[in-house]
Amino acid sequence: MRAFAFFADGFEEVEALTVVDGLIRAGIEVVKVSVMETLRVVSSHRVPVECDCLVTEVQGQKADLVFLPGGMPGSTNLAQSWPVNELVVQHAQGELVAAICAAPAVVLGPLGLLEGRRATCFPGCEEYSPSVSFSTEGVVVDGNIVTAKSVAYAWPLAFTLVGLLKGDEARLRLEEAVFWQR
Repeated sequence: MRAFAFFADGFEEVEALTVVDGLIRAGIEVVKVSVMETLRVVSSHRVPVECDCLVTEVQGQKADLVFLPGGMPGSTNLAQSWPVNELVVQHAQGELVAAICAAPAVVLGPLGLLEGRRATCFPGCEEYSPSVSFSTEGVVVDGNIVTAKSVAYAWPLAFTLVGLLKGDEARLRLEEAVFWQR
């Protein structure tokens, strides 16, 4: 099982790395993909992360999940990447697509992937996708599109994705491993 996690300068590091960590703990291979010109990307709070490859290296490849962290201007940088848009649209045809914070409204909405679906995003980002009626829920699953509201929902998003990819037992094991309390 494999996931592509897209990283662009200005990403929100807690959202990105919490979900990546949760997936890895559950035994899912995560490929950290830079959409910039270098493997090193820098978060919105100036935390550098070294990615595994450039987005051009995964074009045409498949994963079970593509994940878009939020943050600004990270989400805008993702939305402006033609290879990211192409990969997200391709994967939305049958694989899981997940986005958190600004990314649902800034990336998924303009691609038409939220039309007629339930979704959530960071409050105030709705203006990027005015035709979408966003929920105020923390994590929303609608078919193969999974969206989360903000950094506060990074672990719940990770748990949800693990459950969808590997089942409820794997999700519960991850929750127990990080001492999650409901």
